[in-house]
Amino acid sequence: MLSIEQLTKKYDEKPAVSNLSLEIGEGEICGFIGHNGAGKTTTLKACVGLLTDFDGDVKVLGTSVKADPLTVKKNIAYIPDNPDLYEFLSGIRYLNFIADVFGVSEAQRRERIKKYGDLFELTKDLAAPINTYSHGMKQKLCIIAAWLHAPKLILMDEPFVGLDPKAAHILKNMMHEHCENGGSIFFSTHVLDVAEKLCDRVAIIRHGELVVTGSMEEVKGNQSLEDVFLELEGDTDDD
Repeated sequence: MLSIEQLTKKYDEKPAVSNLSLEIGEGEICGFIGHNGAGKTTTLKACVGLLTDFDGDVKVLGTSVKADPLTVKKNIAYIPDNPDLYEFLSGIRYLNFIADVFGVSEAQRRERIKKYGDLFELTKDLAAPINTYSHGMKQKLCIIAAWLHAPKLILMDEPFVGLDPKAAHILKNMMHEHCENGGSIFFSTHVLDVAEKLCDRVAIIRHGELVVTGSMEEVKGNQSLEDVFLELEGDTDDD
């Protein structure tokens, strides 16, 4: 589904991501773990085509994001770490705009907007301008928009930030359902206990380099994911 091939990105000659390679298969949820500034957001932005000046390549369903970004973007959705939206629009107009961009039919968009709007208890607020929404409401709107065109691959940067416990539970169920239907998810998070329970695979990045990757059981063994992560961070402190 997603193939990251020797991704390297530098800012002012300083590497943010160095020679990172990672494979995520169909039906997998992969958690992307690392400290602040480790390179998680840079990697995700490269995967979705928001960054283009990087070495290496990223492929979705075999298509290069560099060579054919439009085809890749038709098959993916991205939720950034901060829900930047067109706040002058109402929620429903924003969702219809997204549906228009991806060519979602009238029947499908009505069905999906009602389904996910009701799930997140946001339906009654969709007529209001987005600039009146709380951070949590904006995050819910971003999630609905991401699921609206039924993408194959969903990438998310800290998606649980700002969500109340009920909304977080709903999102976890949606992620499972998406992958059960053949999709895949790649998301960054600092909530390690959630990642441990939710993910099939995990990738840990440190100072721009992928240091551990594999199935959740392979990575954590008899420890918790938190223990593994803290041990790796401790190794950094000793350098």
